[in-house]
Amino acid sequence: MAVIKKRRASKNKMRKAIRKQLGYIRRNLRHIEQLAAGVGLKSLSRKQYRNMLVISEVFRQQALMYESKDHRISGRIVSISQPHIRPIVRGKAGTPVEFGMKISSANIDGYMFIDRCSWDPYNESGDLVMQAEKYRHRYGVYPESIHADQIYRTRGNRNWCKERGIRLSGPPLGRPPKDRGENRERKKLARQDELDRIAVEGTFGRAKRRYSMGRLMTKLAETSESQVAMIMLVMNMEKIRKDLFYVFIIAMLRSRKITKSHFPVVLGYGNMAA
Repeated sequence: MAVIKKRRASKNKMRKAIRKQLGYIRRNLRHIEQLAAGVGLKSLSRKQYRNMLVISEVFRQQALMYESKDHRISGRIVSISQPHIRPIVRGKAGTPVEFGMKISSANIDGYMFIDRCSWDPYNESGDLVMQAEKYRHRYGVYPESIHADQIYRTRGNRNWCKERGIRLSGPPLGRPPKDRGENRERKKLARQDELDRIAVEGTFGRAKRRYSMGRLMTKLAETSESQVAMIMLVMNMEKIRKDLFYVFIIAMLRSRKITKSHFPVVLGYGNMAA
């Protein structure tokens, strides 16, 4: 408790506290082994037996990191109730490390498609080819342009898109042209690409705020993935409803030939429904 209450404990105090806690867990696990040798583990419930296995693995990982004086290990467990969760380093101010599912999705004309779900951290740049191939599988052709974040604009992804005639968003590699007019057009196009890419960020923000994607209450990995898929399905259904509503309004306006003075009233109702 003395170490936890400190905002920034020294390295030596942290190692001393970890050594003591590892000693306590080692002692308790030894007692459990002695009891199991005599009476067995049949008296434990399914949840207790699972937690015991998870705690044993956590002890092994922490002891290995303590002995090697390292802070990284493959498949590190940070939650006993949800051992599938992994820490993901994001580097954001206030929350440098996040915990949860990592999703690679594509926003096509306002509709979201989940291309990959993983609880383990990975580099998103390796998913661009896979997502473009899935787009081709859905629509039969490659996309005309891909609006992606800077992490996707690797040299390999640029060459892959160039070979297939796909325009990847962002400024090209190398020095900017000396021609001011051409340089201005490039900056204008890059700015428009960033504005188009905001759609996928806004969709994730809306999913977290309105549909509780940022706070999943499920415990199992399968149920969490199912909940995320259901949230995306509901958002796409909401987009279909809005598109059908706009088509209905346009058809009604054309059939009745409503004058310009009635436009604000009708559009106001459409915005309220949205």
